Amino acid sequence: MTEPSKLPHHGVPEHQPAAGGIAARARAAAGPQYLNGLNPEQRDAVVTLDGPVLVLAGAGTGKTRVLTTRIAHILSQGRARPHEILSVTFTNKAAREMKLRLGQMLGQAVEGMPWLGTFHSIGGRILRFHAELVQLKSNFTVLDVDDQVRLLKQLLQAESIDDKRWPARMLAGLIDGWKNRGLTPSQVPAGEAAMFGNGKGGKLYASYQERLKILNAADFGDLLLENIRLFREHPDVLRQYQNRFKFILVDEYQDTNVAQYLWLRLLSQAPSRPGAPLSAIIPGAPVIPGHAEGVNPESRDEEDSARDSGSALSAHPGMTETAAPPPSSPSKNICCVGDDDQSIYGWRGAEVDNILRFEHDFPGAKVIRLERNYRSTGHILAAASHLIAHNEGRLGKTLRTEDVDGEKVTVTGSWDSEEEARAIGEEIEELQRARENLNEVAILVRASFQMREFEDRFVTLGLPYRVIGGPRFYERAEIRDALAYLRTINSPADDLAFERIINVPKRGLGDATVQMLHDHARKRRIPLFEAARAVVETDELKPKARGSLRDLVAHFDRWRAQREVTAHTDLAEIVLDESGYTEMWQKDRSADAAGRLDNLKELVRSMEEFENLQGFLEHISLVMDRDGGAEEEAVSLMTLHSAKGLEFDNVFLPGWEEGLFPSQRTLDEQGRAGLEEERRLAHVGLTRARRRAKLYFATNRRIHGTWSTTIPSRFLDELPSANVEITESKGGGGWGGSGGYGPSRFDNVESFGSSYTTPGWQRAQANRNRGQGGRGQARGGFEESQSSFSGSRGDTFSGGGFSRNKRGPMVIEGELVAKSTGTVSEFSLDDRVFHQKFGYGNVVKIDGNKLTIAFEKAGEKKVVDSFVERV
Repeated sequence: MTEPSKLPHHGVPEHQPAAGGIAARARAAAGPQYLNGLNPEQRDAVVTLDGPVLVLAGAGTGKTRVLTTRIAHILSQGRARPHEILSVTFTNKAAREMKLRLGQMLGQAVEGMPWLGTFHSIGGRILRFHAELVQLKSNFTVLDVDDQVRLLKQLLQAESIDDKRWPARMLAGLIDGWKNRGLTPSQVPAGEAAMFGNGKGGKLYASYQERLKILNAADFGDLLLENIRLFREHPDVLRQYQNRFKFILVDEYQDTNVAQYLWLRLLSQAPSRPGAPLSAIIPGAPVIPGHAEGVNPESRDEEDSARDSGSALSAHPGMTETAAPPPSSPSKNICCVGDDDQSIYGWRGAEVDNILRFEHDFPGAKVIRLERNYRSTGHILAAASHLIAHNEGRLGKTLRTEDVDGEKVTVTGSWDSEEEARAIGEEIEELQRARENLNEVAILVRASFQMREFEDRFVTLGLPYRVIGGPRFYERAEIRDALAYLRTINSPADDLAFERIINVPKRGLGDATVQMLHDHARKRRIPLFEAARAVVETDELKPKARGSLRDLVAHFDRWRAQREVTAHTDLAEIVLDESGYTEMWQKDRSADAAGRLDNLKELVRSMEEFENLQGFLEHISLVMDRDGGAEEEAVSLMTLHSAKGLEFDNVFLPGWEEGLFPSQRTLDEQGRAGLEEERRLAHVGLTRARRRAKLYFATNRRIHGTWSTTIPSRFLDELPSANVEITESKGGGGWGGSGGYGPSRFDNVESFGSSYTTPGWQRAQANRNRGQGGRGQARGGFEESQSSFSGSRGDTFSGGGFSRNKRGPMVIEGELVAKSTGTVSEFSLDDRVFHQKFGYGNVVKIDGNKLTIAFEKAGEKKVVDSFVERV
């Protein structure tokens, strides 16, 4: 046996564990479990910890998982402690979700992450630590919008500015926009400052900021603006936070505005040496008046010219096209996650250029593209990717999936918006019959006024629905106000309606006047309106209030007289005009005023479907009384902007027409940049769909009170034909009718081709013939007449073009549309009835012509009696 010391000395080869061997499997088992299941691109985004990283995360590619896993990786590798990580999101909901996921990964470690939150919550936290440096105290108050407006009204009065011509709410919007761009009062361009209050906009902004300091208060925009000022004027404070945060993570980077961008840029640079100028921290940073070396504090020409030059960088105040950061000031470990193809909030200050410029701002940055989609099928992704490729201002990526191709994206044309709503309603009913969950069905509209058509249709069909991101159409404030006027005309004893609008618009009839009317009404046991009539004949009110109330009572008397000789749609226009309500919103310069006017015009249009005011108001009561628990399955109805971050199996996208989508207003105001944002919005809409995406357009639509013939959206021609299927509308309207468009394929009753022989069908057919008076005109091909909107009362509700004649109850493919009347129902309690949709049931409650019926299979439903028959 050879002694060990005498063995030949050959080189020992370097050992690597064999693939699949015991050592390799054991090492894998000991590795971090949170990396399991990540695809290669996601893993790369998680483990690349050094230097700046931009993760371009397309829709449905798992960006939230990447962010949370990256934080877990930083902590597990010991690269930072929880309080050394700054992680910012846009919403409290996103922050809560991130904390929840981290808690599941790391346990209690997430509790030690005080710097995980929204931009404004973290900005507010920093501001409270250093409040004295910005002339505040640590217990400062954050004002809400109402408080802001109230304070601005005081300033307008002090400057003798007419707050009706120059509303305080408009000034609040301007100031918020300036703060979102990081502009202090001294930095607002002179041209913008002159836009408000006869050139006093800048002075009012400065006075507002001074007043906030006196009140020890800040508004929402100050939470970041004062942070930026704090960091710029006190570099030692900035260095403190630069040293504290070893890693910075940002979610939804494409939605950052200028102020958020500047705040991040300040924090994301490596700490500078003490005493270094701000330009060593941010290249090209603006000079602070009174703090710069060798610069006259009053001289701002160079800064202003840079800001107004129009270049990508100079759009940010003080940011100039300088060279890359000096070697002494490298970027820190910052990771921004976002998608330039989903930047859809430019209207509220978001700058898509922030993400497009990332590699310029952070030289040497690594860009990682997440393109593997885990949400949608192949055809949907191909269509969305082909559409967004038409945008020029993008970094570029192509979504792909390993899932099946699935169903093609469908494109369907309809005669008008009513047929569009009918067709979508019928498709949803088909999905319901196929056992699809209604919670997985969504309708995404470009403008909120489109919702009214669908809400009415769903009530008719008995389909439960919920409006996401806002109230239902008839619950909006301006609609409730208009309905209150109409209810008071219809029923003078409706105290709730009269009280709602007695001082809307402002008439100088305050709470004291209303209380006096209530006291008078209670003593005499009369309605509030009759109390007003009596009080104006006395001297109990001051002359001005008495005159206003007398005029209002006279208005209602005149409107009630006109009701007998004027069409109810015309009467609604008269009321909104003569009451001053329309003018109130026309003078309102807030961002949502135009949308409120659109909603009022849509309300008037919706009245055309009813014979009289009474019938319309009964229909509204049925809509408003729709029951449904929070857990009930329901179709989701929302705008495209509200749909960001959501996903559904079935997505309907109506209204793809030029002028509506893309929005003409956006194109007029923003040009090509607006068109590209509209296209990004279309991309977002398509990528909300998991299994089915269905696009619709109408040939005729009423927008801004005017019927017009529309053309399909340009976005439809930008879809790939290989992934799109053209389908025929199921709405039963047809492409014709009268008016020179040729005969409709639905003009003949027989063309419905139904084989129904139930008594309900036969009764509906008989009513159909009676309602049409032998005209043979189906609802889809409507007759034309001079529009009721084209009158001589000015252009508030002006228009022309298509309009429906006033007529009796209408039929949709054999289904009688409810004719609301004030008559007592012919049915009795416990009557056995049959409903075309819900089947058999018993009447359990009667309210006029509205029946509450306990159906054997559908449960308890409220319907109009014309929909059922006794059996």
